[in-house]
Order: sequence, then C-alpha cells, then structure tokens
Amino acid sequence: MVRTNGLGGLLSVLLSVGILLSCGQDSQKQLNKSADALRNCADDQKLTRAEEQSIRRQINADEKAREIEQIIQQKVRAGFNGNVLVAQKGIVLYKNCFGLGHFERGQRDTLVDDSKFQLASLSKTFTAIATLKLIEAGKLSLEDSIQKFYPDFPYHGITVRLLLSHRSGLPNYAYAFDDSMKVNFYKKEKPYPTNAVIMHWFATVKPTPQRYNIPGRGFSYSNTNYMVLASIIEKATGQTYEQFIHKNIFEPLGMHQTFVATTKNQLFNRHRTAGYQWNRRLPKDYYDDVVGDKGIYSTTGDLFRWYRALNGDCLLQKKTLAEAFVPRSFERKGAKNYGYGFRMMLNSLNQPEYIYHSGWWKGYNTMFWFSPKDEYVIIMLGNRYNKTVYRVKELVDVLDGGSKESSPHEDAEVEI
Repeated sequence: MVRTNGLGGLLSVLLSVGILLSCGQDSQKQLNKSADALRNCADDQKLTRAEEQSIRRQINADEKAREIEQIIQQKVRAGFNGNVLVAQKGIVLYKNCFGLGHFERGQRDTLVDDSKFQLASLSKTFTAIATLKLIEAGKLSLEDSIQKFYPDFPYHGITVRLLLSHRSGLPNYAYAFDDSMKVNFYKKEKPYPTNAVIMHWFATVKPTPQRYNIPGRGFSYSNTNYMVLASIIEKATGQTYEQFIHKNIFEPLGMHQTFVATTKNQLFNRHRTAGYQWNRRLPKDYYDDVVGDKGIYSTTGDLFRWYRALNGDCLLQKKTLAEAFVPRSFERKGAKNYGYGFRMMLNSLNQPEYIYHSGWWKGYNTMFWFSPKDEYVIIMLGNRYNKTVYRVKELVDVLDGGSKESSPHEDAEVEI
C-alpha cells in the first residue's frame, strides 16, 4: 500500500512548537538499525496490479506523463544533457536519459540509468541526515562547538546547529581564501586538499575575525559549514566521512551506485560522467576532494531510493527528521527558507509546501524537489551547465494538477 506516515505526516509535526531532539542512551539503537530493515524501507512499493492502476487513475498518471515529456523535451532543446526521474505516490511517471556521459567519446558513451553525476550541493542533504543520526545516537549535540572536535579552530561561538542552518557566518573556503590555500598549502605529491588540510589551514593561518560575520546573526549560505560538519563527523566517529556515509546510509539503503568522490572503489568509475561547460570538459578542480558540502556522485534511481527512505521514516525518528524541515532563516520575507540541509518553499502558514535542494559544481547541475503533501518527487541530474535544471515551475504545475495557488512563482535558486 502507499505509505502515508512519512513526509506527509511531518506537516502535522512541524506545526507544533519547540520540537527538541532526544539524545538518550536508547538512541544508540538508531545507528544499529538492521540493513535489511533500511533497505526494505527504501525499496519499491509492492503493489498489486489493481492497486497500481487505482493510484495511476487517482493521480492522472498517463496525462501527467505526456505533459512532463513535453516539458523535458523543451529543456533538451535548450541544451539539457542528463537524466530525469519524476514519480508520485510511488509510481514512476517519467524516466529518461538524454545525451552523453563524455562528449569526446560520442555515442560510445550515451547516458544510461546507472550514469553517475556529481550532486554538488545536493550532497548537503546526506551530510545533514548523517549529522542528525549522530545526534540521535548521542555522539553529537546541536550545541557542540567546533572547538570540541578541533580545539585550534580560530572562530568561536559556532555550534553544530549554526553549521546545519548556515548561520555560522563562516566565509566560503573556496572563494575567501583561495589564493592563500594554493600558495601556502600546495604540495606537489598531494595537489588536491582534503577536509583535513582545510581545517589545518584554518588553525594555522588564523584568518582575522573581521573576515566573517557574527555567529547566529543571520542566514548566510556557505560551503564551509558543511565541509566543517563532514570533518566533525570524522572526529565523532573515528571514520572518514566516506566510510560513515557508505556504512550508515548508502549501503543499508541499497544505494549501490552512490559514492563519495574520495572513494577508492573502482565501481565508482563505471558509468561515471564528466562535467562540461557548454562542450568543454572541465578538469578536476582544486577543491574536488573536499567533501560534505559537495562530492557525492549518484544516479536518479538511487536518489529515488533516498526520497523513499526519507518518506518512509527509515533513517531517523519522525521528530528528528522534522527538525530538518523547520524554517530557520526569517531575516528576509519571502517563500524561500532553509532548515537543516534542505531548502523549502513555504505556504501562507510559513510551513514547507515544497522541500528541495539544488546544486552546481563545475558543469554539473542538480535538482531534488519534492512535495510532502502530494507525495511526488522531481529528480534532474545534468553534466553540462544548463539552467533549465532549476526551472521546475511547469513540472510542479503539472504534478499539482495545475490548480494550486501555492505553486512556486520563481525558479529554485542556484547554489554551489
């Protein structure tokens, strides 16, 4: 049967005030959930033919599929190169692949369902859930400071809570200190810095406090927040970020085509795509081995498993997952907001009507957009820079039935 106790049920939880996380001793069990239970939670629904036909009639699946096809074809004509999956109430309405994984290989490397794309900032959703899992297990607290794990970190007053919600005030490491990193920390034998190198850079260079904002003063989106969170995960668990995410999320959920960029697993290279700016292939970036803020590669199919896992209350207790979808940036009026690792479009009650995250990194464009109320998800992964990935309004109108006044009136914004 169709699950109704997942993200849709969270809306009622979100309406309550002062949701608090529990870090009791029994919460350790959350990390020890059986892999079988998690995988079953993320699996396709087992519907009878009659049940599937009933759902398809209920959501007008055939007509929606035709309209989605027309919209996606417009994106392809505008230069979209990538994979798409759209589903509602567990029924895949539309799935297709367009273009090449490597342009220089031509038709020998056309995109397939298992083609792996760099998720860019969509990776932050995994880092956020991993952090919340550790909080449930009592291994982290929302009020832990960075100094608890990195005593020499020069900026004080920043907690895990502020990192999750982009309220730390930390500048983006990839921009603010780019020249200093490359001049002072470049090593020929290890030319690409890791999270550990970036954290060491902060402790050694100790950039002046004037270079960043006051912690907690306001929302300021920065990749540094999630790079630091991934580093904290490593300290709290004694594992690399890659090891922890693989063991506690990818493998248990059956996401066998999903990898962190730093992996040594050769299966990662099977159907791995390259990123392009127009038709020019982009080489490995200086910061490609820095993870947590980006760095996860996945497929549309595995991201559909990720959506089902969130929707099925697989990974976290409902009240914990609800924390990720509480709006936390009200300095500016508007429908857009941010929780813990997820962006939101709010309704008139300031509750999430739509939850999403997009991303851009070196030719890759990604979008993961879902409706808790109407139980649909839009997944678009592209490996040639193309802004149509972020234009979801037409698709949302189709999935909403074209009648909702709350459909987004502007595109989801691009972030790294």
